[in-house]
Amino acid sequence: MATVIGLTALSIDLMLPAFDDMRADFGLAADATETASIVTVFFFGLAIAQLVYGPLADRFGRKPVVYGGMVVFVLGAVGAAFSPTLGWMLVFRFIWGVGAAGPRVIALSVIRDIYEGDRMARIMSFIAAVFIFVPIIAPTIGALLLEFVSWRVLFLLVAASTGGVALWLTRLPETLHEEYRIPRLKVATVTHAIRAVVTNRQAVGYTMGMTLAFGALVSYLAGSELVWDDVYGRGDQFPLIFGGLAAAIGFAILMNGIFVDRVGARRIVHVALFSYAGISGAALILAISGGGIPGFWPFVVLLGLAMASHGLFIPNARSIAILPLGQVAGTASAVIGSFSLLGASIIGTITDGLFDGTVVPMISTFFLGSLGALIIIIVTERGRLFGDT
Repeated sequence: MATVIGLTALSIDLMLPAFDDMRADFGLAADATETASIVTVFFFGLAIAQLVYGPLADRFGRKPVVYGGMVVFVLGAVGAAFSPTLGWMLVFRFIWGVGAAGPRVIALSVIRDIYEGDRMARIMSFIAAVFIFVPIIAPTIGALLLEFVSWRVLFLLVAASTGGVALWLTRLPETLHEEYRIPRLKVATVTHAIRAVVTNRQAVGYTMGMTLAFGALVSYLAGSELVWDDVYGRGDQFPLIFGGLAAAIGFAILMNGIFVDRVGARRIVHVALFSYAGISGAALILAISGGGIPGFWPFVVLLGLAMASHGLFIPNARSIAILPLGQVAGTASAVIGSFSLLGASIIGTITDGLFDGTVVPMISTFFLGSLGALIIIIVTERGRLFGDT
């Protein structure tokens, strides 16, 4: 399941070092921010399509739907590889995101089919830790490959990798329990399942919190190349910086997987949010006091700690959100994923449009997102924090 979800990360992180080459190919200015849309439009497709894959997975099973998603995934990747203009690139990146939604929804649904509670949070943490390994190494691999091949070849390599994963999935069994299978794919059946999600206080609250946190991450993913290259002039070190910050998330997720059974997902989520907001606030103060361009190492350290807090928050929040929704796990996973990623994509698009040659817009999104998530979770839990899952 980590490999399946990892396809999404590979679709984003492998090509980040290629933004300069893409700008040149598409006739854009060297510092053009339009390339950030290549990331955000992918997330839009990823978000919207989950609402389709979830009900389909609850009706027809996990495996047929994941294969269908992978076909669309490959079509989008190949189309993007041969795009003559940025406009066509964005069209195919959206299709690519639509395809990526299938494997993402199914992977989360399979985990929910088999595990629950703190055990599910632990499994999600280990899967996420493996998944986060992709952002650590993908930019470096992408940069190395770009020394020998065009950025278009990178997209074709992702398409080929997806075909290999699809073949490997033939070995796995179907996990949808028959008693949870939707008998007929009717609108009323689907809306009933969606209603079960949106009327559950726990699911809604934690999904809203994830939305704000994901918004900060999407803003970073889309604008990181500009921040490290244009703001700090460290474009040649971009893969190492990006990978190091991804490693901070991965380490936090791995530690979460080790301790969540003993500490509890709720306690970790609540501690992580206080840490997230506090560290992001400190980074924002540092940025403003530094005229929008704070010292490189102090900023990187604070951003890494904020990323680690993000890594502790997300897998546990997702587990808590989906916990009471076992009978509609596919739809629940889809609605939660769709809402959080759609909102995050909007936040990311707005933030990247505000890029002014400083780190202030990006780190402001981290602070406001984490603070907003903290307030929402406090309200959701009615002020009773640090309890058992």
